[in-house]
Amino acid sequence: MEMWFSERHTDNVKFSIRTNSQLYSGESDYQRFDVLDTPEFGKVLVSDGDIVFSEADEFVYDEMVTHVPMAVHPNVKKVLIFGGGDGGVASTFAQYPEIESIDIVEPDEQMVDVCKKYFPQQVSGFEDPRVHIYYMDGLHFLRTVQNEYDIIVNDSINPFGHEEGLFTQEFYGSCYKALKEDGIMVYQHGSPFFDEDEEPCRSMHRKVYKSFPLSRVYQAHIPTCPAGYWLFGFASKKYHPLDDFNAARWNERGLETWYYTTNLHVGAFMLPKYVEDLLEEEEDRG
Repeated sequence: MEMWFSERHTDNVKFSIRTNSQLYSGESDYQRFDVLDTPEFGKVLVSDGDIVFSEADEFVYDEMVTHVPMAVHPNVKKVLIFGGGDGGVASTFAQYPEIESIDIVEPDEQMVDVCKKYFPQQVSGFEDPRVHIYYMDGLHFLRTVQNEYDIIVNDSINPFGHEEGLFTQEFYGSCYKALKEDGIMVYQHGSPFFDEDEEPCRSMHRKVYKSFPLSRVYQAHIPTCPAGYWLFGFASKKYHPLDDFNAARWNERGLETWYYTTNLHVGAFMLPKYVEDLLEEEEDRG
């Protein structure tokens, strides 16, 4: 008998993956976790019925939220990650020897425990002495920080539920204060393709556009995301993601990647017309 996991994308669309077995199921104070073993995507982490990441395509997300700001900012010393309990983003930042500290603010300790057990390669960066995990609410953490970080990444997965506070005007304004005078914030911007996902995309862009002097959006193809299409936000106090992008400097590092290239960096900011239109509409509303 075949076993399948299905994630609802809309009332009319489901994304289904054949599974070999369910390796884990449990609940924390914040969410339910399931770990599935699948023939196509390897192990898959599911939160409250939604895919968080799979072993097969997580590298796309991790590389795009890490290498894009690192190829723009010329002098990164301190990085702050919200969410990030799966370890992928921290592990990718840990490839950069010039970074002095990588702070992770993750409210759900069970997220870290589950990933340590079932995705040990994903959390390899947690062994780096520069990585520090704070188990607390992100907004509460931000209220104690000012002018401290070069890069902030909002790695939170859902603008609803226990992470809703990380998608508010207060959060983006607090990130602005926590960044140094030339800091960059990168964040999940969601998938704009289905109608029910469009409003969260609009809302995020509207709030960030009001909070930062420079705000741009870029894209990536991630098969397990809704419509296989995902957006990221790039917000900065100073640096433009293309005008201040230094391809030669980044290529000199010789980092091994599976998705990101400096050619792709430029192309990722070239968006489809319908996405440009909805972003511009929110900017005009501001």
